[in-house]
Amino acid sequence: YLVFGNMTLFHLIAGWIGYLLICLLGLILIAFLCFCLYIKYIHLKYDHIPGPPRDSFIFGHSPTLLREMSNDRFVHDKFLEWAETYGPVYRINGMHVVVLCVTCPETTKEVLMSPKYPKDSLVYKRLFNLFGQRFFGNGLITAQNHDEWYKQRRIMDPAFSSLYLRGQMGVFNERAEKLMDKLADMADTNTAANMHHLFNCVTLDVITKVAFGVELDLLNKSDSPFPNAIEMCLKGMVHYLRDSTFQLYPKNKKFINEVKKSCQLLRSTGRQWINERKMAVQNGEDVPKDILTQILKTENIANDDEELMLDNFVTFFIAGELCSQCYLQLKYSVCNPEFCKILVLKETLRLYPTAPGTSRFIPNDIVINGIPIPAGVSCVFSSYVCGRLDKFFEDPLKFDPERFHPDAAKPYYCYYPFALGPRSCLGQTFAQMEAKVVMAKLLQRFDFSLLPGQSFDVLDTGTLRPKSGVVCNIRHRGQTPAA
Repeated sequence: YLVFGNMTLFHLIAGWIGYLLICLLGLILIAFLCFCLYIKYIHLKYDHIPGPPRDSFIFGHSPTLLREMSNDRFVHDKFLEWAETYGPVYRINGMHVVVLCVTCPETTKEVLMSPKYPKDSLVYKRLFNLFGQRFFGNGLITAQNHDEWYKQRRIMDPAFSSLYLRGQMGVFNERAEKLMDKLADMADTNTAANMHHLFNCVTLDVITKVAFGVELDLLNKSDSPFPNAIEMCLKGMVHYLRDSTFQLYPKNKKFINEVKKSCQLLRSTGRQWINERKMAVQNGEDVPKDILTQILKTENIANDDEELMLDNFVTFFIAGELCSQCYLQLKYSVCNPEFCKILVLKETLRLYPTAPGTSRFIPNDIVINGIPIPAGVSCVFSSYVCGRLDKFFEDPLKFDPERFHPDAAKPYYCYYPFALGPRSCLGQTFAQMEAKVVMAKLLQRFDFSLLPGQSFDVLDTGTLRPKSGVVCNIRHRGQTPAA
């Protein structure tokens, strides 16, 4: 009887488990069918908008984009190709998500210049952390609520005013001179210069001194962990945003851990520098009215005060990377430094904007180029794509600084390397001022020639940068090239 009872109990339990598994599979099937129906509803809602054929019903265009990235291609060129084919607004599908790529100047003006179109949470909310490690948090770049963002922006504005930055010209010139000394040594010893690395170093030297009152001297200290930490964070950001399956593969674990350690390094450094500045203020010391001082003023506008301060510290530290890209295309040198530092800079940013674009959420129905757009969709505005369309710029791939001559027609909402409107780049004046100082000194003193094998190919690591690093031979201006 005992054996018979145990077998009966076993069959009863097995039967219930089988029944539960069937119910679970049924629920999964029903959920999947409901999800497919929702995807179909989204297709019906937005398929009147032009766009390339989807790769699959569920994954939409994601396979094409992932294939572009995995084959080491530049995905923004695919967006350019689609813009040329499908016009000023086209859609991209990915499961139940629809993103519109917009090059229509009127819509660009309407959306980017108005505060009623918030930043796209699909992108900016995800940047709260990287692979579980807090990154930008609720800082200036990622703040979704307009009022919260505006409070932070008003506090930060004085540290980026033209008046304050003009007072820092001594720092800009001093750091630029250190770069000139480094390049002079390389010219004297006929040593090739990796301009990307050197510009990264001098940019971080400037941002840490002007913004945080800290001396790094990266041009002479090759063992500093900061340049690599910033690069790891930017690379991690690209993978984290574009491939939701990236962290599922064991082969990526080492890279992910390095990204998380880099985030931790930046935040721990920020905590140390913030605490040191706090102590200086409490001790009555005379402190500069720099970004770090302004960051301390955000202490009373949020519940997680210290974390918000660190969010903005990381934001500005990473933003220093953007500055170096503004003047990295030294292949386009010309003889007149004054002409170069204004027009060449603008033309360079047309072809190679440091941040390729921005996005906004559309909460209400709108019309783009005569096409009705239902609410609830995200719009991407790409300065990279607009800068290469021949409907905006004649012979767009030709490098022609004369496009930005004061007498030439000004681009109408198709040139925005620092974005537009209230959420435009806070550090625009900083970046342009630094770029002009460095470029003027470079082009007055040196001639450059690219080493064989260098290319114009672009690498996307969160910011656009030269793929091959712009490795150059350096000569003092007027010096005869070596045979």
